[in-house]
Amino acid sequence: MKYFLIGLLVSFTFFSNAQVEKTSDKDAFFIKEIYNKALTEGKSYDWLMYLTQEIGGRLSGSPEAAAAVEYTRQVMKNELGMDTVWLQPCMVPHWVRGEKEQCRMISGRMGTIDLACVALGGSIGTGKAGVSAEVVEVQTLDEAEELGKQGKLKGKIVFYNRGFDQTQVNTMAAYGGAVDQRVYGPSTAAKHGAVGALIRSMTNKTDNVPHTGSTYYKDGHECPAVAISTMAADELALAMEKETVKVYFRTTCENLEPELSYNVIGEIKGSEKPDEIILVSGHLDSWDIGTGAHDDGAGCVHSLDVINILNILKYKPKRTLRCVMYMNEENGGKGANAYRDISNENKEFHMAAIESDRGGFTPRGFTADGHDDIFNDKFKKVIEWLPLLEPYGLNLRKGGSGADVSKLKDQKGLLFGFEPDSQRYFDYHHTPADVPDVVNKRELELGAAAITALVYLLDKYGLD
Repeated sequence: MKYFLIGLLVSFTFFSNAQVEKTSDKDAFFIKEIYNKALTEGKSYDWLMYLTQEIGGRLSGSPEAAAAVEYTRQVMKNELGMDTVWLQPCMVPHWVRGEKEQCRMISGRMGTIDLACVALGGSIGTGKAGVSAEVVEVQTLDEAEELGKQGKLKGKIVFYNRGFDQTQVNTMAAYGGAVDQRVYGPSTAAKHGAVGALIRSMTNKTDNVPHTGSTYYKDGHECPAVAISTMAADELALAMEKETVKVYFRTTCENLEPELSYNVIGEIKGSEKPDEIILVSGHLDSWDIGTGAHDDGAGCVHSLDVINILNILKYKPKRTLRCVMYMNEENGGKGANAYRDISNENKEFHMAAIESDRGGFTPRGFTADGHDDIFNDKFKKVIEWLPLLEPYGLNLRKGGSGADVSKLKDQKGLLFGFEPDSQRYFDYHHTPADVPDVVNKRELELGAAAITALVYLLDKYGLD
C-alpha cells in the first residue's frame, strides 16, 4: 500500500508538472501570435499618424483636444466594435500660449543675444511690454527660498539652472530629480518679489530646443515664467560668471475659464468575471507646440491596438477589458480625478490598470505599483510570468505606474506602467520636435504587443 501511494504521488506530480508545461506552451504560442499580429496587422501607427498629422497638438480646452475626443470615440465604436463606448465629462483648465515668446540676454560685454524660450503651461503673461531685470541664478528651491529671505530676489528674474543628473541611467529618474524647479520655481520666486523666472529645460540633451511643461502657483504667488534651451542656459550662466546680466522676455499667454471636456472610454464585458476590470490607457491631451507623438499619442494608440490585436485573434476575455483615453494629464489631471471619483462611486474594482505614458520606444518591460496591503502577494503572481515575457526583452520590476492610473491605488488592484527604453525620450518631451517622424513604427508596434501580452496573462490567470 505504501509503495502504491508513493507511486500515485509521483504520477500526480509528473501529471501536474506536465500540465503546467503544457499550459505554458499554450501561453507562449499565443503570445507569439500576439506579436505576429501586432507587427503585421497592428493599427497603432496609422492611428498615430491621424492623431498627430490631421489633428495635431491637443492641449486641454482646445478645438484639437475636442477633435481627438471624437476621433478616438469613433475608433472605439466603429473600428474596434467595443461593447460599450462613452464619454465621461470633466472640467479642464484652458490655458492659451498667445504670441510667439521672446527672450534676450542683455550683456555689456556681448551686447544683446536671443535665447531660445517657450512659456510654461499655466504661466501668466508679461503683458505686451515684457519684463526686464537683473538675473539671479539658483540651483534649488531651497536656495531660492534662502536668497528670498535675504531680500535678494525682489525685482529680479530668477534663473533655475539645475540640469539632469547625467549619472542616472534611467532618464525618468533624472527628470524626477530636476522637475520641481519648473513646477514650483516660479511661484517660489514670486513669493519673494521676483518679476519673472527662467527655467533650464528638462532634458539631458544639450541643444537649442526649449521644453515647455506645467508650472503651478501657490497661495497666489505668480510671476511670468519661460523655459530656455539647455544651450541658452549654459550661455547665460557663462555670461553671469563674468558680469551682471539682465534678461528681457515677453509672453502673452493667459489662463481662460475652464472648459468642458471628456475622457473617452470603451469596454468589452468579461464572460466569467465581469466585475474585475483590466484597464489599458494613455492620455489624449498634449502640449500645443508639438503634436504629442510620443507624449502621449503613443500611449493612446498602444491602448487601442491592444483591443484590435485581441479582436484579430478572436480572443474572448474572461474579465472586463476597458480602454481609457484620459484628458488633461499634462496640466491638471482633471480627467483622472473624474474617472477615479466615478469609479469609486460605482464601487468598481480595477484588478489591474496599465498606463502607457513614456513614449513609443523599444519596450523594456513594466513597472508595477499597488497598495501596501496587497502589492507583494499580487506581484509574486506576476513575476511567475517572466519566462513568457523575457524572450521579448521584457522585465518586471517594482516602480511607479503613471500619473493617471496611480489614482486607482485604493481599489487595491495592481497598477502597471509600460516601460520603453528611456534614453531618447527627453530629446522630444514637451517640444516642437515631438512629431510622428521621431516615432519608429516597429518600436511602436512592439509596445502594443508587449501590453497585449500582459493583458492576456492578467485576464487568463487573474491575480488571486
